[in-house]
Amino acid sequence: MSAANNTRDKLRDLALEEGEMYRNPTDVKMSQIVMPCHANHCQELSVGQLLKWMDSTACLSAERHAGCPCVTASVDDIYFECTIAVGQVVNIKAKVNRAFNSSMEVGIEVTCEDLFSGSSWKVCNAYATFVARHPEGGKVHLKQLVPRTQAEQAEHSVAAERRRMRLIHHDIMKDILSNESFQKGITEGAESQDLQEAVPAEKSRVESVELVLPPHANHQVNTFGGQIMAWMENVATIAASRLCNAHPTLKTIDMFHFRGPSSVGDRLVLRAIVNNTFMHSMEVGVCAEAYKGEEALRHINSAFMTFEVLDKAGKPQTLPPIRPEPKEGKRRYQEAIARKKIRLDRKYIISCKQTEMPLSVPWDPSNQVYLSYNNVFALKMLAARDNWVLNHEKNQVRQYSMEDDHFLCFRVEAEVEVPAATAFRLLSDLSRRQEWDMYYNSCDLITEVDDDDRIYRVVTPSVGEVGKVQDFILLASRRPPCDQGDPYVVALRSVTLPTHAPTQDVNRGEVLCAGFTIYEVSNSTAKISYYNQASAEVLPYISTDIAGLSSSFYSSFCNCSRFLLEHKTDAVPRTVASTAL
Repeated sequence: MSAANNTRDKLRDLALEEGEMYRNPTDVKMSQIVMPCHANHCQELSVGQLLKWMDSTACLSAERHAGCPCVTASVDDIYFECTIAVGQVVNIKAKVNRAFNSSMEVGIEVTCEDLFSGSSWKVCNAYATFVARHPEGGKVHLKQLVPRTQAEQAEHSVAAERRRMRLIHHDIMKDILSNESFQKGITEGAESQDLQEAVPAEKSRVESVELVLPPHANHQVNTFGGQIMAWMENVATIAASRLCNAHPTLKTIDMFHFRGPSSVGDRLVLRAIVNNTFMHSMEVGVCAEAYKGEEALRHINSAFMTFEVLDKAGKPQTLPPIRPEPKEGKRRYQEAIARKKIRLDRKYIISCKQTEMPLSVPWDPSNQVYLSYNNVFALKMLAARDNWVLNHEKNQVRQYSMEDDHFLCFRVEAEVEVPAATAFRLLSDLSRRQEWDMYYNSCDLITEVDDDDRIYRVVTPSVGEVGKVQDFILLASRRPPCDQGDPYVVALRSVTLPTHAPTQDVNRGEVLCAGFTIYEVSNSTAKISYYNQASAEVLPYISTDIAGLSSSFYSSFCNCSRFLLEHKTDAVPRTVASTAL
């Protein structure tokens, strides 16, 4: 998107209401000038200090919404794009994206400002989960957050998908580690390694203890989450330094997950060790445990940090391989490789912009979770846009379009006298779409990945060459509502499979983003919207409709409505019904 469009969107998000500029009621901002006491050996802001400021700002935002004390439950992956020098200003902005039952997601944005040049740039983004705690110990039920702007609606919608990702993170690791091809790759990699150059992992081991004093506590007398993260970053940096005999730079932090509280008077034991090295980077595992008196150690937090060693030109240097300890060391070594794959999948599939991503991404079981997330994320972001233009309306079927610098998108919607759950069940089964869609010659199920995701091969007429057909390999990701007021979602995008390579006699088409959102209007009525971010293969079908020269999509939508009405009383398959509840 162009700079002009970005400016326009920001101005639109600051919506004028009754003559006053709108501001999110959970917005909290912090600005800090970096002093020498905040800096590391390079006269740059230490990441530990930055984490403390980020956690503090996010906590204040969470408490502003909850109206009661809140504690940090977790912080998602953080990618640091640049460092911050002494004398520069750190600007941190936090706001609640969505409230669930007793937890909420807080989005954090960090920028750096140079006071002399007036320029500013992004440092990192993060998402933290906070849990509300009643002062008297009772359970807190948070009020729901009502998004007001396009940006807020998008973050509110996608927050449910991010929450789902957090809950299944452990299962993703387990699946990768048990994968035969993954284990084979580890074995082959270990055999090709020169053990004579390998550095014993034990050399990097660090153990440090901290006494939790009142200045380390928050207003609830618990150890401040940001302080724990700062201590963890400190020992992780020491471990990385011992391995490479240099000063490393922290590039990424995997998810912080707080497993229990700590309080004033606790002894906090922090342990760190290099788990693995990857040519130009290394992963350090760090664990925080607490005890008081003679009691047993309590696990407080674990995290994994990726460091690089930069030369004078700012380029990463080559790191020596490590020789892990037997048993536990080998387990950490293998898990580090799995986490690296997860990080690459997330960065490639989730973090990059839609315009920087190829239309068809190779699918395999190890990246399925992230492809599914991106699939749903893209559709929700498209649906949240507020610059749709109404082109036509006929018999209460409305057709909209939206243009930006890269894509032409369209949306068709109408209300149908069918329960939303029924419409979701019927529309999420793509093998039945040819019963109502004139553009579907056939649709065959290739694989049922799980209850939420399936891969299909769709065959349609070819617009370009007479006598030829074109096919699409589509990942269909379905989601029931996370909460009341959320839509049912059926998201579609192209993927590539080695078992279904393109052939000369069929044109291979691609879909970047398409699918349905289904809102419950009443117990017997649903509002159904179909979206498509048009690629070259889809554009010929829709351009005449948008120009008003054809009404084929109106006809298809009417056929869809009739199909839903005719089949709304069909028996519900057990496997489908269970996921829609």
